[in-house]
Amino acid sequence: MRQSNKMLRSGSRHNHWLLLIAFYKLVQSLLFIAIGVGALRLLHKDVGDMFLLLADHLRFNPEVRIVHFILVEASLVNDPLLRRIGAAAFCYAGISMAEGIGLYLERLWGEILTLLITASFLPWEIMEIARRLTWPRLILLVINIAVFVYLVRAVIDRQQPGRRRKAAA
Repeated sequence: MRQSNKMLRSGSRHNHWLLLIAFYKLVQSLLFIAIGVGALRLLHKDVGDMFLLLADHLRFNPEVRIVHFILVEASLVNDPLLRRIGAAAFCYAGISMAEGIGLYLERLWGEILTLLITASFLPWEIMEIARRLTWPRLILLVINIAVFVYLVRAVIDRQQPGRRRKAAA
């Protein structure tokens, strides 16, 4: 056990794919922290007016369909909704951070947590693609399936140490 921890700390034996997924999860957690902070900073403000000022500043025509849609939806945002958005963003940021830390440390719990979270989103992604196929959705689904398959193999390999040694040889 001490030998494997020493190797892990030196960085020479880190699994590069787990590091890449951990980095992605940590960046994702920072994004959700930013969303949570942004939602809380909008408390007690008229979000619709703020978006109208932003659209005016960016010289967007408010009569354009998508701009009009965003302005109408933004006017419906109130403080309780902003609090829920903030709370959800902070919760998801915490989960993503735990995933990233667990994967960076190459812990089984991190791999399983990431596996479960990734698997839970796959049906939603498939339903979204069935509803409307776009390249970004398809790319995201392919990446998440690749992460899922890789983590399943990593967890199985961890449970069968002899198999890992054979694959490394």
